[in-house]
Amino acid sequence: MAAQMDAIELSLFTSRMESVCEEMGAVLRRAALSPNIRDRLDFSCAVFDADGALCAQAAHIPVHLGSMAYAMGDIVRARQWHEGDVLILNDPFLGGTHLPDVTVVSPVFAGERRVGFVANRAHHADIGCESPGSMPVSRRLEEEGLVIPPTLVVDAGKPVADTFETIIGATRSPHQSRGDFAAQLSANRVGVQRLGEMVTRMEAEPYARGLEALDDYARRLAADTLAAIPDGDYSFCDWLDDDGAGQRDLPIRVQIRSRGAHVVVDFEGSAPRAAGNVNCPLSVTAAAVIYVFRCLMPDITPACAGSFADIELRVPEGSMLNARRPAAVAAGNVETSGRVVDAVMGALSRALPDRLAAASHGSMNNLAMGALTPPLWDYYETMGGGMGAGVDGGGLDAVQTHMTNTLNTPVEVLEMNFPLRVHRYAIRRGSGGAGARRGGDGIVRELEFLRETSVTLLTERRRHAPWGLAGGGDGARGENFLDGKPLPPKIQLRAQPGQRLTIASAGGGGWGTARAVARASKV
Repeated sequence: MAAQMDAIELSLFTSRMESVCEEMGAVLRRAALSPNIRDRLDFSCAVFDADGALCAQAAHIPVHLGSMAYAMGDIVRARQWHEGDVLILNDPFLGGTHLPDVTVVSPVFAGERRVGFVANRAHHADIGCESPGSMPVSRRLEEEGLVIPPTLVVDAGKPVADTFETIIGATRSPHQSRGDFAAQLSANRVGVQRLGEMVTRMEAEPYARGLEALDDYARRLAADTLAAIPDGDYSFCDWLDDDGAGQRDLPIRVQIRSRGAHVVVDFEGSAPRAAGNVNCPLSVTAAAVIYVFRCLMPDITPACAGSFADIELRVPEGSMLNARRPAAVAAGNVETSGRVVDAVMGALSRALPDRLAAASHGSMNNLAMGALTPPLWDYYETMGGGMGAGVDGGGLDAVQTHMTNTLNTPVEVLEMNFPLRVHRYAIRRGSGGAGARRGGDGIVRELEFLRETSVTLLTERRRHAPWGLAGGGDGARGENFLDGKPLPPKIQLRAQPGQRLTIASAGGGGWGTARAVARASKV
């Protein structure tokens, strides 16, 4: 039987847990040196219980947090923990997502008792890959940079000699990398302190009962949401443009079986492991699924393990969505995760036609670049696009959607830090899908290179347009150009001084006809 807390006590408890994550994020942002973490906010923070179950998270990056929630239990069970330990990892097949996302985990103790963990995950634009930006068009994991298995960098409060120096020594900008890692350590240090203070005030047993009440409340809210999905089987198929290694039109097929307050999400029939880098570890696929169902739940639903306890995931082992070493995964985290969202939303739209929106722009429009000769530099950014429209209104223009929640890099920051000039940064007018509710418009960004630069593009929705819903039109497909000449969705190239790269992101799908809107308004 779950512990009892009245509504006010539970609300305060939830807010205190979330505040730990928020303060960790504030420290990480303010202490980091790289624009990718400091300006784009490509990081996430969370609190877990003593067994690695998610307790709270800040509103950071969905693909980070969902994957951490899914994989943390295995990380916790794999070792003995001591007060003062700090663990670092990025291995996608041992709890990570892709190599640039580096996770730092710290246990929290109350006396001799382990009461939980704090963790943060931050994207490093340089993780030792030969390709600047560490997001190559790769075929094997080892081509994507330094693989860090779960490794103690602080053992019972004592720094482990040379561990960080080995990691930092593999990067092009050791000073910046050292600063970003120090920021991650500082964020965890604050998290351990704040959570420890909270447990001390409450005492360990009442704190444990609070976690139990929190989880039970989230599960009840989630059960109400799942029970509102009509019983039945709902299928959908969406497609990735390509894998960067010659394969095109890779299917992501999903069937959702809804029975009462339990759903099974089955990806049987999806593409096998790809030759290129669009593969996902299972944790990334899980993050995308969890995200969609979380969007259906009330805003007050706590972001903890109870909210997804009744969602069962079935993914063929060794497939593109449950890849095994040594599969390349750089784009799986950023691109394939978004298409999993689209497929799951498409299936659910068959069950809940007036609650789901049309497909959004469907790509993080990844741009990685840097110098191959001194002075060395690395840069990575994602770019927004058009949001899909829904029954309640049109899609937003020029925004990040779904699995990412980062900001853009301000033009001033970009031009001050890197040999680049921004010639155009504008809304791509008319790219949203037509309908009673129009899809949002995408973005056009044009950069001039001031030095010879290695450039990598990992983009999607260049072949398959974001779909409309309920009779709405598709959004315009995205486009990439170098000096006006079309580029494929995924490519590595060397740009010469004076050349210009243009990225035009896709628009969101439109929603409905006038008749569809009238019908929905009567529901």
